Amino acid sequence: MSKKLISELMVDYLERRSVEYVFGLCGHTVIGMLDALSRSTKVTYISNRHEAVASIAADGYARITHKASVVMCHLGPGLTNVLTGVANAAFDSIPMVVIAGDVPSYYFGKHPHQEVNMHGDATQYKILEPVVKRVWRVDDPEALPEILDKAFRLAESGRPGPVLIDMPMDMFSREIDDDLWLRTYKDSHITMRPALDPSAAKAIAAKLVDAKNPVLHVGGGILLAQASDELAALAEFLDIPVSRTLMGQGCLSDCHPLMIGQTGFWGMEFTHSLTVSADVILGLGTRFAEADSSSWYQGVTFDPGVTTFLQIDIDPSEIGRNYPVEIGAVGDLKLGLAQILEEAKKLCPQGKSRPELREKIAAAKAAFKQSNKTISDDGRFPMTPQRILKDVKDVFPEDSIIFTDVGWNKNGVAQQFDITIPGTIHHSSGLATMGFGASAVLGGKLAAPDRICLTLTGDGGFGVNPTCLATAVEQGIACIWVVMNNSAFGTIAGLENANYNTKFGTVFQTPDGKAYSPRWADVAKAYGVESVCVSSADEFKGALEQALAANRAGKPFLVEAPMENIVVPTPGCWNINDIYSPNTLVRDGKLILKENGCYVPPSHSKSHNTN
Repeated sequence: MSKKLISELMVDYLERRSVEYVFGLCGHTVIGMLDALSRSTKVTYISNRHEAVASIAADGYARITHKASVVMCHLGPGLTNVLTGVANAAFDSIPMVVIAGDVPSYYFGKHPHQEVNMHGDATQYKILEPVVKRVWRVDDPEALPEILDKAFRLAESGRPGPVLIDMPMDMFSREIDDDLWLRTYKDSHITMRPALDPSAAKAIAAKLVDAKNPVLHVGGGILLAQASDELAALAEFLDIPVSRTLMGQGCLSDCHPLMIGQTGFWGMEFTHSLTVSADVILGLGTRFAEADSSSWYQGVTFDPGVTTFLQIDIDPSEIGRNYPVEIGAVGDLKLGLAQILEEAKKLCPQGKSRPELREKIAAAKAAFKQSNKTISDDGRFPMTPQRILKDVKDVFPEDSIIFTDVGWNKNGVAQQFDITIPGTIHHSSGLATMGFGASAVLGGKLAAPDRICLTLTGDGGFGVNPTCLATAVEQGIACIWVVMNNSAFGTIAGLENANYNTKFGTVFQTPDGKAYSPRWADVAKAYGVESVCVSSADEFKGALEQALAANRAGKPFLVEAPMENIVVPTPGCWNINDIYSPNTLVRDGKLILKENGCYVPPSHSKSHNTN
């Protein structure tokens, strides 16, 4: 038995958990931990210029590894800055352990430098409390080994998400007996997930086998559970079409003959023609969220008057959240889908065959691609977003990992950019965080150093925090940024223009009204990142090839493409259109039920397209 500094014991613990990186930004409360990390040969500290970059990069890392990432930050402004990335991880169910420095424990309530105590002594942890699964403040150093085991287990189990360990700075410098950490050598690092209740698997299988027009509606839970193979096996055996949410992109190849595409506001009319008429829909790892469900207007994307809903989720609080379910089951989707397939084979040994449906799906996909061909090939400049996506698809390898931001680069990509390999596209969905892609790609590349990792981001999103460029240079992270520059917060500009006929406050311009945008390629060069700003559509492919060459040489690269602000097609509904431009169905902010029991507001028409 010997005594060791807690900071050294914590680093030893992280090493034994095979933690590769700690993402953070320094502050006086965490320098004890930084000192210990400086001597580690297994854990690399990734220093950033802003805590939001650190937490979002950690989010990107965890999305690829499916393991809890680790973030370390200072108190006060460190906590307020790290909040956005932690909240983003919470909303998208990404595991993360946040270690935050705090004021010395013996100064609680005396308001030492940067203490947060407006509503209680040493209560800075409450800043993150709404967006983490659990908070521990370490008041007893001997409790830390147990807290660490609990923190990682909770972050990674059930519905994954972030947790917070609040560390008074003096704790890092305390010495304790190392035998108090013996439990951490025995505690398992894996939590086995629950299968479905066998009766639920049987009942769900029977419903799918008996259904005439079933649909499997898939969310990000399938990707979190790494259940794409099981999803494909069930869909193919019973020949059931698969619709998906934004977060579900890549759950099944967008080119799969049974994948019918995205639902909701940025969905597809053909997709809605099948989901709205389905007699049975099995929701898998989705809560049927607003954007994916056309604000729950009956008869637009889904119709509970026609459809029987079944739902499986790892989180019981999501069952029946937005549609009543006849069967709701809690369990791991990878295990659960295998159980359902096994039961389906007992009930229907030969499986199902719907050749006419497959032909219909293939024809609809072909027609949609053909409708976009002219604008995707268009050589105008500034470029069309469709042309940008086409060239990116042509140049980058199929297994490239893509992080989107918000706007065209997310909504248009989810609708029109085919993803064929599970886990190769990552969106910020729940929080829809502007600036997500530019920082998340850092963590993605660290998690997958042998893969091409790029972000498709708008100029508004990239401009939120371009200090990600400094992190890439300092840490040698060879990621790629593709900045689609339309000199605006384009989505909101389109929304405001559609409802108020103005773009006030949404476009970038000088006081005299002239369009304005930083030359992000030049900003990148100032940070030491190789870059190109194209001056014609025909230059774009060459610039992407330069980015690939830089990647192979281990260097980051930025490509800037001036872009026209063309709207993303919106076949679904979004209630905000009806709030901003009231119609006969919306009075005083309330929906008025039509005589036939359906909500079909004018926003279902193409005239309500926004970007």
